Amino acid sequence: MNDGDSTIGLAVIGCGGFGLFALQQFAQTPGIQLCGMAGTARPAARAAAQRFGLDEIEDVDQLLASSSIDLVYIATPPFLHYAQARQALEAGKHVICEKPMALTTEQADELCEVAQRNDRLLVANQMQRYNDLFRNIARLVDEQPLGSVLHGYFENYASDEHLPADHWFWDRTKSGGIFIEHGVHFFDLVAGWLGPGQVAAAQAESRVDGAEDQVQCVVRYAGGVHFNFYHGFHQPGRLDRQELRLVFERGDVTLRGWVPTTAHVHGIVNESQMRTLCEIFPQSRTDATSTYSGRDRECVGHGRRHDVYQQFDLYWGDSRQKLPVYCELLRRLRADQTAWIRDRNHLRTVTEQNGRDALALACAADRLAHL
Repeated sequence: MNDGDSTIGLAVIGCGGFGLFALQQFAQTPGIQLCGMAGTARPAARAAAQRFGLDEIEDVDQLLASSSIDLVYIATPPFLHYAQARQALEAGKHVICEKPMALTTEQADELCEVAQRNDRLLVANQMQRYNDLFRNIARLVDEQPLGSVLHGYFENYASDEHLPADHWFWDRTKSGGIFIEHGVHFFDLVAGWLGPGQVAAAQAESRVDGAEDQVQCVVRYAGGVHFNFYHGFHQPGRLDRQELRLVFERGDVTLRGWVPTTAHVHGIVNESQMRTLCEIFPQSRTDATSTYSGRDRECVGHGRRHDVYQQFDLYWGDSRQKLPVYCELLRRLRADQTAWIRDRNHLRTVTEQNGRDALALACAADRLAHL
């Protein structure tokens, strides 16, 4: 991006099915011009090149030498991320990298140092914090209309239907394992609500052919809040499903889908707490299931006395399909990151530190699960 020129030249390294999906979001807005593709000649990559009118799929060295390239999107398997991201940063390019940004914390620290030394953008594609629901739940945690957080869990019953036995996903030397390849999204999501955490316990299980398809861990956050993360890749595609729940002193909130679009809040509150909930979740529907008056307003939980007037179920969201929402989150990430490229005073929602910290927690869980 030359002085006086607001167009950012974008290139992609590796472009399979998901790479094309994300690239469409990064490249479709004014101010971004797709200039090149490198690193793969798979049929999916050739189809992506045709989609964007690129005549040539270059090698990585040739692409990074181009002065027309400002920003590189890395969409290769995880074991290639560190080397390719470092090469791009050393070549003076900004980097958006598919998660995880590396396979070890040490590699991530090196990448962060190179990015800062060269004044270049570095971010992993962990887009959960751009979801409107992320901000809603953050307010629910901070403003405490249901009291303090006590516990939480995320259960991910994912599909392995399109992951054949020879897919790199099952090769821990290439993927890093489920915690590292996949879990970083959700470690970062929960850290955005509860702050830094420490792995307290972790387990892993393999199916009969040796492929590790189930992992779980417990992470302890400030105030003694324990959160359980479970990831299993063993379901037919039509049964793929996820559920996240945070339990508070006077109720809970449940999100469904790995890109959640709706929230269900259940609990008991007084009048002012209900007002706060309606401000956090505007245009929600609230059903009263019980009302209390007089002496019945008082109840006890978690060793505390509570004054409540109503038990309720609150429903927020429009049940949109996850893919359109996912597209919007990618566009928000792109807009946020490119704003920083144009103006270093811009405060990003997601930074290289988020990718590094989520990876560090994933590595800790993976180590403990394999002791």
